[in-house]
Amino acid sequence: MRVNWKTYNSGKFFDEIISTPGFARKPARRLASYLASLTHGELLEKKRAADLAIKTMGISFTVYSDAGNIDREWPYDIIPRIIAEKEWDQTSLGLQQRLRALNCFINDTYNDQKIFKDKVIPKELVLDSTNFRKQCMGIKPRFGVWAHICGTDLIKGDDGQFYVLEDNLRVPSGVSYMLENRRVTKRVFPELFEKHSIRPITEYPAQLFDTLAAISPRQSDYPEVVVLTPGVYNSAYFEHSFLAQRMGAELVEGGDLVVENDRVYMRTIDGLSQVDVIYRRIDDLFLDPKVFNKDSALGVPGLFQSWVKGNVALANAPGAGVADDKIIYTYVPAMIKYYLGEEPLLPNVPSFLCVDKVQRQHVLQNLDKLVIKPANESGGYGMLIGPQASKRELAEFARRIKADPRNYMAQPLISLSTVPILGEHSVEPRHVDLRPFILQADKTHVTAGGLTRVAMVKGSFVVNSSQGGGSKDTWIVGDK
Repeated sequence: MRVNWKTYNSGKFFDEIISTPGFARKPARRLASYLASLTHGELLEKKRAADLAIKTMGISFTVYSDAGNIDREWPYDIIPRIIAEKEWDQTSLGLQQRLRALNCFINDTYNDQKIFKDKVIPKELVLDSTNFRKQCMGIKPRFGVWAHICGTDLIKGDDGQFYVLEDNLRVPSGVSYMLENRRVTKRVFPELFEKHSIRPITEYPAQLFDTLAAISPRQSDYPEVVVLTPGVYNSAYFEHSFLAQRMGAELVEGGDLVVENDRVYMRTIDGLSQVDVIYRRIDDLFLDPKVFNKDSALGVPGLFQSWVKGNVALANAPGAGVADDKIIYTYVPAMIKYYLGEEPLLPNVPSFLCVDKVQRQHVLQNLDKLVIKPANESGGYGMLIGPQASKRELAEFARRIKADPRNYMAQPLISLSTVPILGEHSVEPRHVDLRPFILQADKTHVTAGGLTRVAMVKGSFVVNSSQGGGSKDTWIVGDK
């Protein structure tokens, strides 16, 4: 049996590939036509080839559980997601605008604090954030940039427009899987790449290296860049080693580095070699036991002081997570207007702050209709999807909100857009989000598309791989 788009129905949800049963949207028509020429058995054969490629290439991720850490092969769906380049060009401008404003805000927070004095954002909301680092006060990184790598999560609603769901400014992950999804898709559908004009994404490792090299304290054509990882048991270790290898940088752990005379050195077989830039993939609190968590064995004693003295660059900078707070997220449109004097090009999802008495009352009265998120969790953990929650769960979250209103915000359950996935018996719609990656130093780069995460379970809105989600290759294609 061949793919029949007439029987494909996303119901009340906006589908990005099929506009109405039997009719594909313009940028996706060639893909839809090609898929309709194949039988379901042929598609399943391609799926098996993709799974074998993933296993052979060693593409994996780690899930933390009570039973211990479990390594799993990367969950991947073979049907690519299509986005028109005209739409993406505008989205890309919005992402760049957003990161510029966020970096202005972080720099202002740790220096002049003008945005508080002008009462655009309540000072106490920011200083009470668990990601605010008082040790960073007065520091001015090169170019005024604190968050050099950002992963911004986007969703589409019923109107087919992109909305920003959240910004990830601490140690955003997933870009390696975006790149590997493309490699696997080229293996599975080489013929499609001959017929489509698809924007490339392979330049990302070079752009990342250039971004890191640009913030090097020592002006050199060959700065020493390293990737600092917590180690092999971290859930994103595959990505750490992948990016280090693609950039031609050393992958190091805390024990591989030492600070002498406020300079950071890497231990090598030839002796100590000075390090210029550290792309750190560990949390602030574990970076330097002399400054943050004194029990940390992951970081480097003296590293923070070396950064303060301007002898080493850190990406992302400590303290950048102050703008990663989901409460602060609600003020980003105001930041754009305040710092850039521009109207936001990308809208936020409407949000309610539980720290505000009136908004908190609205949230408590409508828990069963809203999504409740803690301020600083990630990966889909600690959140409540009200329409799918039990009475017991609703009561528990009401108690949590009343006990610590600063730590919670709420959003309406957005009707996430759908795209087709290959199911066991047919092609079926599933909900998706998108995480593009933005780089900023002396220049700004945005990936062509990003990591599409897909809820593999029918009816589910949870797209995180750690909770059963999968992923897709994302194509930015010309309207013609």
